[in-house]
Amino acid sequence: MRNLGSLEQPKPVGPLKVGDAKAMRDAYGETLVALGAKDKNVVVLDADLSGSTKTGLFAKKFPDRFFNFGIAEQNMLGAATGLALSGKTVFASTFAMFATTRALDQFRNALAFSKANVKVVVTHAGLMTGPDGASHQSLEDLAVARTLPNLTVIAPADAVETSQVIELAARERGPFYVRLVREKTPLLYDEKYRFKLGKASVLQDGRDLMVFAIGPMVAEALKARGLLKAQGFDIGVVNTASIKPFDAQTVVKYAKRDGFLFTVEDHSVLGGLGSVVCEVLAREQPAYVYRHGTHDLFGESGESKPLYKKYELDAEGIALHVKKALTYKQKVLRR
Repeated sequence: MRNLGSLEQPKPVGPLKVGDAKAMRDAYGETLVALGAKDKNVVVLDADLSGSTKTGLFAKKFPDRFFNFGIAEQNMLGAATGLALSGKTVFASTFAMFATTRALDQFRNALAFSKANVKVVVTHAGLMTGPDGASHQSLEDLAVARTLPNLTVIAPADAVETSQVIELAARERGPFYVRLVREKTPLLYDEKYRFKLGKASVLQDGRDLMVFAIGPMVAEALKARGLLKAQGFDIGVVNTASIKPFDAQTVVKYAKRDGFLFTVEDHSVLGGLGSVVCEVLAREQPAYVYRHGTHDLFGESGESKPLYKKYELDAEGIALHVKKALTYKQKVLRR
């Protein structure tokens, strides 16, 4: 049996503000409870990981609408499809690795093919999964998910955005894949923010280079911006949480202006955000792209911060690669 973790409601810590840390998965669990109170049609499925995915909060509040399928994601997604086709709004959760690889047959041939109203919300994506190691660190899940027809794919940047994405997914018909991470991350937005499907969020503009990021890399990119500013560089940061549909317009805008873009993701550069940006530019506006992420490899066991440092995905590592990109930009564009 998998480690279920604590099923207790997180203790209140008072109002959170921009800069405070909160786990996206906590926001997911809390939002599920709120949705369940409003709509009796909402049901939640899990695969023996409800403590980790935080669906246990919903299970405790609405036990008659929660179903644990054990270590069997294939059965979970098959049943989720059936429940959705019978009229339910279904949220199904597990780790990113297990949803997109173990259960890919059911994900593709049942759920996506039938356009079922199932929201597959995964946690523990990327190297941030940490000590669970390569077998659990999904570095290719976006590459899989975004190629499935009919599927909306989103990778929120913080807990505030996560809550809004989950609420939107409940309102919108059709299948969703929402990618969350394990650790607490800084809040980038306040209550005034509104997530828009298919639209990027420009957090900072920059005259030297625009950095397009997803998930926890958005916060790290903002930290890198501060480090680089002290060195005389001015970089911008764009949160591209909506992977599919994707905001091609914003990418093209900055490609036309700068001729050179930078992407960063806690995911393989093969098939992830960097690939999406390159596909857009190949079709609409040729430009140079420096892709930063993992490179055709499996992860390894370790705490998330040391892993980010080793793979140069922390603020210092991103700053280092931005400076490499700027050197290359000056060479190829002579500006």
